[in-house]
Amino acid sequence: MNSDPAKQRGIDLGHVTPILRVADLRASLDYYVHSLGFRAAFQSPNSGDAIFACIFRGHCTLFLSVGDQGHFGSWVWLYAKDVEALHQEFRAAGAKIRNPPTNYSWALEMQVEDLDGNVLRFGSDRRKDEPDGAWLDMNGDRWVRLPDGRHEKLAR
Repeated sequence: MNSDPAKQRGIDLGHVTPILRVADLRASLDYYVHSLGFRAAFQSPNSGDAIFACIFRGHCTLFLSVGDQGHFGSWVWLYAKDVEALHQEFRAAGAKIRNPPTNYSWALEMQVEDLDGNVLRFGSDRRKDEPDGAWLDMNGDRWVRLPDGRHEKLAR
């Protein structure tokens, strides 16, 4: 007998597509395309003031929405094969780097912010034999892990 509840139900789920709320779809599309290397798949409606768009890069798809879907300041984690190369690409394109590539126990990760304060966390394999760096929280405060496992906020 199969003890995996997901297999018992027999309904597989596909990829997750986060919906990020934006104030100005045109400006956001320009930022995601020119600064972050995404491509636009579609906008709705096709004429006039669009309020919804689908963008993609590789296997990553995001929806951008003006209005009632999502909240400003959402956070999304995205896998990237090489965060350091992506960091160089984003810097050259003028993206807003919130936190540069930093080693953590779960990944080598950087934070990029869009025009509406949504944070994209790009992560790849962590650097081996390198200690964890300081974590940047939603308020811009940096935290370090203490030897006993607790975290301490650093002074600004």
